[in-house]
Amino acid sequence: MRRKNLGILMMVTAMGLSAVFTGCSATAQGETTTAATTAASAAQSTSGDDTEAAAEPAANPGGEDGVFTIAYAPNESTDQSTDARNGLANDLSELLGCEVEEIQASDYNAIIEALRTGKADMAYMGALSIALGVERANVQPIAMKAEDGDPEKAIYHSVLIAKSDNDQINSITDIKGKTMAFVDPDSTSGNLVPSSEIIQAFPEDNLNSDMLHTNGDFFEAVSYSGSHQAGLQAVAKGDVDVAPISDQILASEIANGNVEDGAVKIIHESDAIPAEAMVVAESVDDQTKQMLQDFLINYDNEAYFTDVIKKEGARFIACDISDYEPIIELNNVMNAE
Repeated sequence: MRRKNLGILMMVTAMGLSAVFTGCSATAQGETTTAATTAASAAQSTSGDDTEAAAEPAANPGGEDGVFTIAYAPNESTDQSTDARNGLANDLSELLGCEVEEIQASDYNAIIEALRTGKADMAYMGALSIALGVERANVQPIAMKAEDGDPEKAIYHSVLIAKSDNDQINSITDIKGKTMAFVDPDSTSGNLVPSSEIIQAFPEDNLNSDMLHTNGDFFEAVSYSGSHQAGLQAVAKGDVDVAPISDQILASEIANGNVEDGAVKIIHESDAIPAEAMVVAESVDDQTKQMLQDFLINYDNEAYFTDVIKKEGARFIACDISDYEPIIELNNVMNAE
C-alpha cells in the first residue's frame, strides 16, 4: 500500500535484541444511508455476460446460520458507542440482505478464535492482532482507519502515561521499579510496541519481554488492565504508576469527559504504528469481501468514527496485509528465541 515509511521499521532494525515475548439498514427515518447505497450499487453491478455471471459463485454473507457477525474488542464496545455500532450493523444488513449482529469479545485472542471457528465473520482489530490473526486464522484485512481518509495518516501512536502530579515519573527513563498496567498480551499499542520501546530505553539492563512482565524483575509490580480505558483510569486514580494507551483513545476519553483533562501526563510517545483495520474471516467468500470493502471505504457515518473508531473525521481506506508487515516483523523479533 502507499504509506509513509513507519518508524516501527527503524525500531526493528535498531533493536538487535534476543528478547523473548512469551508471553441492513436504515437511518432513524427509515432511509438507507448514501454510503450503503453507493456500496450496494457498486457491488451489485454486472457485466451483462450471462456466462461469466453464472460462473461466479453467489455471495453468501450470512453463512449457514444466515447471520453476519462483527466482533469488537472491549475498547470499541463501550456504552457510548452502542448506537453508532448498531447504525453500521443496520446499514450493512441492508446491503448484505441478511441479519448483522455485533458481539463483544473478552479480549483480542477471543476475537481471533471467533474468526477462526466461524463465530465471527468480520472484526475490528489492531495491528498485532491482525498479524496473529493472519498466522492463526488466515484473516484478511480489507479496510484500515485513516485520519481524514488520508492514506498518509493511517497511523497512530502508543503513549506511556503517568498521573500528572507524580513528580517522580516524567519520562520513560523514570519507570524502572514502578508499577505498570499493560493492556492485553495481544495489544499493539498496549503491549507489543511499549515493551519494545522500554527495552530500547534501558540497553544496559539487557531486558527481554519476560522480565517486563514478571513482578520484581524490572517493574515493582506488573499487570494487564484488559482495556485502554481501564489502564487510563488506573493511572488517573493512582492505582498504578504507568500504563500504555493509544493516543487516539486517550484523546477520545478526555473529549468524552471520562477522565479529567490534565489528570494524566504523557511521558513517552512511540514511533508511528499502522492503524487498526476491519478484517474478514477466511470463510467469507470473495464476492462478499468486495462488497464489504466497497461499503466500508464509502461509509461516512461520523458518529461511528467518533464513538467506535475513536477518531473524529476518520474514514476507512482500502488495505491489505502488506500494511502490517512492520508489526509482523517486530513481533517476530520480540518472539525470537
